[in-house]
Amino acid sequence: MKTRIAFFDAKPYDEASFRERNQQHGFEIKFHKSHLSKDNAILTKGADVVCIFVNAEVDAEVIDILVENGVKLIALRSAGYNNVDLKAAKGKIKVVRVPAYSPHSIAEHTIALMLTLNRKIHKAYTRTRDGNFALEGLLGFEMNGKTAGIIGTGKIGKIVIQILKSMGMNVLAYDLFPDTQFAEKNDIRYTQLDELYQLSDVISLHCPLTKETEYLINENSIKKMKNGVMIINTGRGKLIKTKALIDGLKSKKIGYAGLDVYEEEGDYFYEDHSDIVIDDDILARLLTFNNVIVTSHQAFFTKEALSEIARITLQNIQDFVDGKPLVNEITA
Repeated sequence: MKTRIAFFDAKPYDEASFRERNQQHGFEIKFHKSHLSKDNAILTKGADVVCIFVNAEVDAEVIDILVENGVKLIALRSAGYNNVDLKAAKGKIKVVRVPAYSPHSIAEHTIALMLTLNRKIHKAYTRTRDGNFALEGLLGFEMNGKTAGIIGTGKIGKIVIQILKSMGMNVLAYDLFPDTQFAEKNDIRYTQLDELYQLSDVISLHCPLTKETEYLINENSIKKMKNGVMIINTGRGKLIKTKALIDGLKSKKIGYAGLDVYEEEGDYFYEDHSDIVIDDDILARLLTFNNVIVTSHQAFFTKEALSEIARITLQNIQDFVDGKPLVNEITA
C-alpha cells in the first residue's frame, strides 16, 4: 500500500511544489486547507504521516489523537518546531523537520526590510502613485559605517552578516555558541547582549525560539538600546514582546521595526482578511505606524525555498518508510 500523508495548511503553491516533487516518491497525499488542531485532528484517521506548517497546534491532546488514528510520523515542513510538544511525542510518534531550506531567502528578506525602512521606499511608493514627489519625510541614513547587532549566527545570521559587511557596516554578534573562526574571517566581534543593545543602530534577530529567548526583546532590553534603533525580526514572533515594542515606538526609543513574524500570527498570517476588521488590538496598532513594516511570514517565500522544502520533507518521509536513519529528527 502507498504511504498516506495528511497534509495540513495547504496553499496552492504548496500543492504545486509537493505534487511535482512527489512524482519521485508516489505517496498518497490528501491536502487540507486548515491547519492541524484538536478540532480537525479526526482528518488524520487512516494516514501514516501528517505534514504540518508553523501554525499547527500539536499539543499532548493532538498527539494522542494522532497516535490513536494510526499516524506514525509528524513531518514539519519548517525549521521551527516550537508548536509541537516534543515531550508528549517522545516514545509515541517520530517528529522530523526541514532544518535549512533556503537561508539566503530569509537573509535577503531581512536586508530588504532594513533598506525599505531606512530609505522609506514604502512611503515613497504610495506618494508617487498619488502624484506627490516631495522629499519631506523620506530622509534616510547611510548604513555604511553604522553598527548592526546580529542575535543568532546560524546559517541565516551569517549570510545577513556577510551582506551587511559588504555594505560597510560594523557588526556585533551574539550567540550561545560563537563561531570564532567565522568572526575572524569576516571581521566581526562577538559580545554580550547588553553591549550589543547599547551600541547597535540596527538589531536583527536570527535565533531560535526557546524558553531562554522568549521575549528576548522586552521593556528592559529596549531601555538599553540606542535612541531611534531599528529592530528587525524574521525569526519567531515571540522573540519580541509586542506591547513593549509598541511602547518603544510611541516613545521614539525605537525608530523603525521590520517584522516578518508576530507573536499571535496564527489567526491571521497566510490568510486573506482584507474584508474584515482586525480584532487583534495589538496587531491593529502595529499596522498604524508608518515606521513599521509587517510582512506575513514570507521571508522564506521564494521558488528555490519552496522546492527545497518539498524535497527535504518528502525525503524525510521516504527515509522513515524505508527504515533509514532520520537525519532531521527532533526529540525532546
